[in-house]
This record gives sequence, structure tokens and C-alpha cells, in this order.
Amino acid sequence: MRIELRFCKHCFEGEHENAHKTAVTRDLVACARTVKQYKDVIDLDDVHLRSIREDEEDDGRPAAIPAVAATIQNEQVTVSDTQLVTMGENGYMLVYPNPADALKVLAGNVDEISKVAGEDIVPELSPESAEILADKSAGENDEYPTPDAGEGAPDPDEMPDTAPDKMGASGPLPDAVSDIVDDKYK
Repeated sequence: MRIELRFCKHCFEGEHENAHKTAVTRDLVACARTVKQYKDVIDLDDVHLRSIREDEEDDGRPAAIPAVAATIQNEQVTVSDTQLVTMGENGYMLVYPNPADALKVLAGNVDEISKVAGEDIVPELSPESAEILADKSAGENDEYPTPDAGEGAPDPDEMPDTAPDKMGASGPLPDAVSDIVDDKYK
């Protein structure tokens, strides 16, 4: 099996000024690095990490596995800049464009490695990621589940849009992705 984590470099470095998104992105990368370091323990063929930048020099091209998840938002193709792609020996690919789902998959791999290796190799995770992993419903229509703030807290629907709602770059499909799709399905 091969795994590729694509992640937003700006989220990772905290440039979006969203602490929750930064924490989860950093934890995704920490888990992926751990899986890469111990990939032989659970017979993974390859683990790739690819940081994606939001500039003209980075076309978002996959590093190793030619699959990209996209959605339609406001009548435009939106490619998630953070996604996990896995490909099995049979060639089937699974794409996880939801960071909560990607975190659960990578954490599951880390857990499996810990069991097989007989040692605890779990990287230290942020409270945000720990909460996602503890929440059995995380990933169900919510990329970044937020905790219940309790009685007297402001209604999230009434607050300014500062909480992460979608993690993706909007716009037309990048040329590199179009080329891959065109080449694959001609």
C-alpha cells in the first residue's frame, strides 16, 4: 500500500491565522512522518508528504499517487489542498479530503505500528486533534468538529466566519490535475 498526504503549507506554518486548522495540519504531518519512519513495520510500500502552496509556482500536482479529490462550490471546481490518498496493491485508491478523516486514518496506522512494534510511537497531538480522534462522529459533514462551548456561549451561526469551515483552494482545476485526468481517461 502507498500513502500520500498533501497538506497546505500555509496552514502548517500558521499563516492563515487559524489556530485550530494549524494544530490539526501539524498533527496530520506528525502522524504521516511517523508512519513514513516506521512504514516497514506494517508493510507499506511508500509514504509521501507533499506541501501545497497557494501560488503560481505550485500547481498542486500529486507527488506519487495520481488522484485528487474535488468538489463543486459556487459553481467552481474546488480542490482540497489538504487530503490523504491511499492506494492498495490492487490499484484501488481511497481519497480522504476531510482532515478529520485523514487524521483518523493516519492515527490508525500509527496505532497499528505501535501494536506490531510493541512500543508507543504516537506523536504528541494537540488538544484539537485529540478531540477529533475521541469524537466518534468526527468527519461526518464537518471537517473540523468544534467542541460544544457550553451554556451561555455565543451561537456559532451568529459569529463572524473565522472558524474553519472548508479547507480548500477555489478556482478552476489546476492544469496539472487536468493533464492527469485527460491522460488517464483518453
